[in-house]
Amino acid sequence: MLEAPRARLTAVAVHLPPRYRTMEDIRAGIAAAGSPYVPPPGMLEDVTGVRGVHACEEGVCASDLAVAAARKALDDAGTTIDQVDLLLFAATSLDMIEPSTSHIVAAKLGATCPVFDVKNACNSVLNAMEVAEAFIATRRYRTVLIACGEVGSMVTRWHVPDHEALMRAMPGYTVSDAGAALLLTAGPAGDSDPGVLSLRFAADSTAWNACTVSGGGSMHPRSLDDEHVTLRLNGNLLRTTAVEGLTFLQQAAERELEALRSSQFIAFHQIGMPQYQEMVDKLSLPADRCMPAVAEHGNCAAASLPLQLVRAREADRVEPGDTVAMLGLASGMSFGLALVRL
Repeated sequence: MLEAPRARLTAVAVHLPPRYRTMEDIRAGIAAAGSPYVPPPGMLEDVTGVRGVHACEEGVCASDLAVAAARKALDDAGTTIDQVDLLLFAATSLDMIEPSTSHIVAAKLGATCPVFDVKNACNSVLNAMEVAEAFIATRRYRTVLIACGEVGSMVTRWHVPDHEALMRAMPGYTVSDAGAALLLTAGPAGDSDPGVLSLRFAADSTAWNACTVSGGGSMHPRSLDDEHVTLRLNGNLLRTTAVEGLTFLQQAAERELEALRSSQFIAFHQIGMPQYQEMVDKLSLPADRCMPAVAEHGNCAAASLPLQLVRAREADRVEPGDTVAMLGLASGMSFGLALVRL
C-alpha cells in the first residue's frame, strides 16, 4: 500500500499595507469623530502594549491584500498559478456576502482551479491548513494555495460614548490590515521529510458571544449601530477571551503542547502584549523561541501566524529542517495547533 503523501509548506508570504497608524493616530481619530469620550494620551498603548497597526488605503479590499501575498508566495516557490489545484481564501474578512471571496481572489490571480472559503475567525488560516493537508494526504489535490486578506481596520470603533464602551471596543484598536499566503504541495512522508507533522483542534462553542462583530449576519442584517458593526468584547473586561480559554486548551491538547514547547520557533495568535505574556506564562512557553509581533504589527487576525513565520525566517531564527509550531486561538472559541517541519 502506498504511503500517504505529506503536505509540505513550500512557501509562506505576507503583505503589509505601507500606511502605519500609531495609537496616538487612533486617539486623534476618536477625537476627530466627535466622541463624548476620548482616552487620555498614552492610554491605548499602555493598555494594549501595541505601538501601531497597518491600515490599507480607501478602496483596498480583502481580496487585494490576499492577492498581493499570494503572488509573493508563488514567486518564492517558483510556481505558476496554473499549477495550483485548489485555492482557499481563509480570513475573518471578506469582500462581500456572496460570492465567496475566493472567487474574487482567483479571478485577480487568473486561477481556473476549484476554490472556496474557509472561515473560522482568527483560526481561518490554520483551519485551511487542516483542509489542505487532508486533501493532499488523500491525493485529491497536489498543490493548494491558501490566501488570506484581513481589513480589520473596518471594525475599529471611532465614536465612543464613554470609558466602558472604549474598553469593550479595545480589541478593535489593535486589529491590523494584512495579507498572507501559504503554498502547500505533496511530498514524501519519511521520518526526516519536511511538511505538516501533526494537527490538533478543539472548541468551546459555549463562549461564542465573548467577542463579536454581529452586524451583517441574520441577527442584525442591516444594522449601522456601532455596537453591531465594530469589534466588541462582551465578556469580563479584566480578561481576554484568549486567556479564558487557556485552561480548556491545556486539557484538550496537553500532549501536543509538549511537542510545541520543544519546537525551534513558536508562533501563536496575539491580540495585545498583556495576552502575549499570559500565553507565554500560563502555557510555559520558552520566551526565546516566541516573537511578540503584536507590539509592532498589531493583531493581524488570521494573518498573524504566517506573519510571525516570515519574520522568524527573515531574522534567521528558523532554517530548513527546523520544526515550527503554530498555535491558533479564535473567537467562538476555537483552538488549533500545527507542527510543521520546514
